[in-house]
Amino acid sequence: MTYRMNNPSIDAQIDRLVADVVSQTKGLTTNADLVREVIVSALKAIKDDTNRGDVKMMNTAMKELRYSSLVFQPFADTRKIAVYGSARTDPADPNYQMAEAFGRRMAEDHGYLVITGAGPGIMEAANKGAGADHSFGVNIRLPFESGANEYLSPGKVINFKYFFTRKVQFVKESDAFALFPGGFGTLDEAFELLTLIQTGKSDLHPIVMVEAEGTGYWDAWETLCDALVSQRMISPHDLNLYKVTTDIDEAITEITRFYRVYHSQRFVDGILVLRLQTDVPSSLLDELSAEFADIIESGRIEAITPTQAEVETDDHVELPRIAFEFDRHGYGRLRALIDRLNDSTA
Repeated sequence: MTYRMNNPSIDAQIDRLVADVVSQTKGLTTNADLVREVIVSALKAIKDDTNRGDVKMMNTAMKELRYSSLVFQPFADTRKIAVYGSARTDPADPNYQMAEAFGRRMAEDHGYLVITGAGPGIMEAANKGAGADHSFGVNIRLPFESGANEYLSPGKVINFKYFFTRKVQFVKESDAFALFPGGFGTLDEAFELLTLIQTGKSDLHPIVMVEAEGTGYWDAWETLCDALVSQRMISPHDLNLYKVTTDIDEAITEITRFYRVYHSQRFVDGILVLRLQTDVPSSLLDELSAEFADIIESGRIEAITPTQAEVETDDHVELPRIAFEFDRHGYGRLRALIDRLNDSTA
């Protein structure tokens, strides 16, 4: 059912407005239907006499999400890594130095763009290492912070009023995540990332939790997660969703290995499609079908051609792909399956 105002006169005006804008943008119509629904939602806020504070929030969130997407759009095909960590970390701290080296190597050696919260401390270190040409900052406006760090170009800094819109862009734009020692904000991001992946609200991505040797920051995290497993609050397989390390080489390998064979994923009509960087032998698919039968609802893992939905949206149709009926529950096991695929070319 079309989402409309159910007022013929107003709906006709909306149709004309959208058509006029489309005609002025070289006839681009890809998103016209969705933009029309955004207009309807905005007008319904008037019809519903929505609280002014709520409308302000909706308005600001829409502006922030639109502008952020505009900034990132030219770099859509370049891998990006989000780096989190404390704003209070001093340049003399070994974790600062580690984050700087990590940012530099991800940018220089692997071509990644580095996204941080734009602040000082660990964020500054990662941007400093990556350099302005390879850095983005998604800055949250806070009364006690002065703005973006000096290693960011003004055109690559996006200022957010709300944490929730900032978080959306962090997750939406990043292909990998590195968490260095930090406070409530860093831990908040860690739990949110894992929750989104564990529940299937985000695609699988590599997550590394990094610290300088001897600092002991992530020890308490691992103790907590062990308790969650022992008390059956999470599955033992959920521990596959992240890696804790004190070694930059290991952290970088964890990230780059994830995309050795695996490329991306998409659900089409309830079937999970995994797009791959290269073909894999049918013998491996037989092995994986048996090894991961616990997360396959029915049938087996098979090589397929691009689905009609992928063809219609030109969604990586040039890549080989495999597919199966995933149970949409065992994401820790799915991560193990992807690791097996990636190791198949080692």
